[in-house]
This record gives sequence, structure tokens and C-alpha cells, in this order.
Amino acid sequence: MTDYALRLGDAELRRYELMAEAAAEEEGADWARAGIVPGARVVDVGCGPGVVLALLAAAVGAGGRVTGVDLDPEAVAHAARRVAGLPQAATRVGSADATGLPPGEADVVMCRHVLAHNGGREAAIVRHLASLARPGGAVYLVDVDLTGQRILPDVELDLLDRYVAFQWQRGNDMAIGLRLGALLGEAGLAVERFRCASRVRRVPPGARPPHWAARDAMRDAGMADDADIARWSAALDETDALDPRPWIFTPMFVAIGRRPV
Repeated sequence: MTDYALRLGDAELRRYELMAEAAAEEEGADWARAGIVPGARVVDVGCGPGVVLALLAAAVGAGGRVTGVDLDPEAVAHAARRVAGLPQAATRVGSADATGLPPGEADVVMCRHVLAHNGGREAAIVRHLASLARPGGAVYLVDVDLTGQRILPDVELDLLDRYVAFQWQRGNDMAIGLRLGALLGEAGLAVERFRCASRVRRVPPGARPPHWAARDAMRDAGMADDADIARWSAALDETDALDPRPWIFTPMFVAIGRRPV
């Protein structure tokens, strides 16, 4: 069983698609620098429903190989359907710190937005990712500092603050993006890229943040009640009606660590 708090509904799947679109637009040079090129062998740890996995499969082409790993069987089923028909892509259920994949074979090991939800295990996860990379291969990390998110105008009331407090209570670091370089270095990798990759953008109509997907888990933990959820839902509906659209900024970080030859 996964302890992941974000329910994989339609709104959450759409959020994954928006994130993948942004990754393709803003990280192309980083992908190539890490080694995500035609013919490469890439592992996507914490692949979720496989939206980025499909992009990776396209990037490596028929001569490459991509493997998506996720602890949630439902997410892996989504990912398998998304890459169905792509012979260079495979999926499997596995933990981020124990994927079951052979060590030292991947050109690039990617891990996106996973460490923030695995408090206390971050160093073990990055060490495992490093073990999957071949000598000279790379580990590619992406994560956020959600405590720095800003929306203008903000009509979500206290949803973000409540979500951050909920995750801290679970032992998770919502500012983990700031630690990516240190985690790579502690795993014995040479940090060759560490940058903030965020842009200020408009909130798309109908978009829902990750904190909304965690509403049931927050209620189960006593961090919210039905009245809170109804209030947040109304606020998000109000956001959908705004014209012009609100601006959003979420500090997101990309880090590339290279395994010594």
C-alpha cells in the first residue's frame, strides 16, 4: 500500500498533464544535458500515471528504453495504458528506494516530485537512484518549495497553509527542492546542474492544486472537516470564474548529479 495522500482523480490527472507540458517546454536542455537522447536507457522512478514517461519514450526513440516505476498499482495501470503500443516503454510496481531494477544500467534515472512525499527516506531514495545509474550516468531530480507558492489574486483561503501543515505532520518536507543538490552530493554524485526552473504563469481554468487532491486524507487526519472542504471547493470554483486568470508561481528546482566513471 502507498501512503501517498493525493487522490488520483480526473483533476489530478489533468494536473499531471499540465506539469508534463511545462516540463517538455522548460526542461528540454536539461534533459539533453543529463543524457535523455535517442538511444538512451532511462528510468522514471515515481512515474505516476505515466505522462512524463510517454514524453521520455518519445525522446529516446525506438532505439532507447524507458522504464516507469511507481509504488501505486493504480498509477502504474494508468502509465501502462498511456505507453501501450510503445515497445521501448515498460512499467512496474516498486518502491522509490527499492525498485527491483538491476544496478548500474541506466543512462539517466529521473525522479520527479517524489521526495517531498517520502519524509525521512529522501537520502535512501537518492542513494538507490544513484545505484541504478551506470558509471558516467546521471540522476535527474525535480521537486518544489511549496512553502514559497504565490497566487495573485488568491481566493483559496487557507487551503495551501493547511496542506503544508498536514504534510509537515506526516514528516514530509514541502521545501525539499532546496535540498536536491545536497542530496545528490551526499549520494556520491557530482552536482553539475542545480537551478530554479519556475516561471510565473496563468492558472488554467479548471485546474486544481495538489492540496485539493489531498482533501480526504486531510479530513481523515483531522486537519480538515466537511465545512472546510465545501469552502475550498467554492473558492476554487470562484477562481475558475476569474477573468483575467490569476497568476501563480511555485518554486520548482531541477538538479542533475553525475555518477563518477
